Parts: sequence; C-alpha cells; structure tokens
Amino acid sequence: MKQLEINLPGLKLKNPIMPASGCFGFGREFSEFYNLDLLGAIMIKAATLEPRFGNPTPRVAETSAGMLNAIGLQNPGVKKIISDELPWLGQFDVPIIANVAGSQEEDYIEVAKQISRAGNVHALELNISCPNVKTGGIAFGTIPEVAKKLTHKVKEVSEVPVYVKLSPNVTNIVEMAKAVEEGGADGLTMINTLIGMRLDLKTGRPILANNTGGLSGPAIKPVALRMIYEVSQRTNLPIIGMGGVQSAEDVIEFFYAGASAVAVGTANFIDPLACPTIIEELPELLVKLGFEHISECTGRSWRKNEQPAYHRT
Repeated sequence: MKQLEINLPGLKLKNPIMPASGCFGFGREFSEFYNLDLLGAIMIKAATLEPRFGNPTPRVAETSAGMLNAIGLQNPGVKKIISDELPWLGQFDVPIIANVAGSQEEDYIEVAKQISRAGNVHALELNISCPNVKTGGIAFGTIPEVAKKLTHKVKEVSEVPVYVKLSPNVTNIVEMAKAVEEGGADGLTMINTLIGMRLDLKTGRPILANNTGGLSGPAIKPVALRMIYEVSQRTNLPIIGMGGVQSAEDVIEFFYAGASAVAVGTANFIDPLACPTIIEELPELLVKLGFEHISECTGRSWRKNEQPAYHRT
C-alpha cells in the first residue's frame, strides 16, 4: 500500500497508523488478535527510571464520550523494558517509539540515554504532559522555558529523534510547540489527555481514587483537531496526531488539520482490531476522496497545495 507510506524523522512508516502509548502495553496481548507487522509503528508504554506501581484503584471510569484514566504511569522500569520487552518486539518489522517519562529532569535524561541506545528503538516520545503523576510531568508540559530546556537536554543524550508529547492543558499550545521546537525537537505528538472528573451519585465523591484523571476518546477529538490545526501552521515540525481517533474518516480529518501520522488510543480498548481495521479501510477512502497518496491530505484545511518537505524522499 504505497499510497500510505510516510517518512518522518527516524521513522519509515509503511502506513501512518500506530497505537498510542499507554493504550497498547508492549503489544503482547494485541499480538494474539493480529500480526503487529501490519502497524505503521508502535508507541510502547511509558518508561521511567524506576518501576512504578501506579495510582491506587479505581483508576478508570467511563464517560459518555470516552473514558477517564489515572493509571499513574505503571511500568516495570526502563531496565526491565530494555531487557524483556524490546527484545520480544524485535521480532516485528515495525519502528518502535519509546515513551520517556520522569519526575525530575535527571530521570528523563537517564531514561532517554538508556532506552535510545536499545537496538530496535527508532524514536523517543518525550512525555512532558502526563496529567496523572503528582510529582513532575505536568509542570514540564505547561511552562515553555522548562519544556524547551528539557527537550534540549534529552536531545543531547538521545541516539534517536525526539518527538515531544504536548499537553492540551495549557493556555497557549502554539507557544509550547514553538518552545520545544527551539529546544531541538524532531517532531510533536499531540494531544495528550485533558484533565477531567466523574462523581459517584450515591456518595458524592470522585469515582477515581486520584480524584481526577485523563479524559480520552471521541470527547477530545475536536480539541485535538483545533490544536493540531493551530500548531501545524506555526511550526515546521511533523505531527503525530491523536485524540479520539476511531475510524479511517477520523484519520483523514487529523491529516487535514496538519498531522502526518496518527496514533489510536482509547479505541483499542473498545475494539482490539481498531488499528488494522483503519489501515485496511484507508486506501479505499483515499480513492473515494480523490487522493493518490495520504500525504496529499496533510494540512489540506489550510495549506496551498504544496506537500510538507519532510514527506519527500
């Protein structure tokens, strides 16, 4: 399916569809449903310097148009991910994007240094925007100068391109995007979850033990499209878009807004076959819409015919 091939910094994608970090684990469970070689890339679960057991339960709550989660970056730690998970993923011919998180600057730097040197990691996703961790995370993603500095320091130690994951929980998303671009980011992933809450009708208390959680799913799609639309016109960085993607039609909308690839998150919980289904349906939809290649869709909502330079080979 050559009409779906996309080249981004560090990533040669057979198609632009990948599971979003945190919604796919390390792929083991999903490999029982389909061959992971079908995917354009895999964004693996966040890696932190030390193992994290996550937040207390309940950690997930349904909403009318999505879900809330307060998992708290539960993971076995970067050393275990490198020794156990990445070798298993090596059997698949799919670029791996490693999500890097931390509570302080030094943690991010050390995790990035270690995991970027793992043989089959093709890019990093710098998670400066997770709203679930009480210490760190959110502060890095809401202060432009702090985000710029962290991006620069991670770039200095990383062996692979760095994509910065932007938080929507800011006043000016363009300012944040430009800050990390100045810090040396190779690309952006956006958006992360919005902060939300649900209350128990009987007790009147928050349903989540953490009180608040990250809102994902169709509810945040209009916010994601608006932010990608704004950022793609003000930076020169490729964007991997995410936030409520459930169908091939959603993917095209994200491309129209300015994305160059798309990550599927919450939809994986509803349908484990969400990603391969979208990949299968995209070529026919492109023909129906009159496009020869999916890159023609990028920025169509504002671009004047020219193709983004980073798509050309």
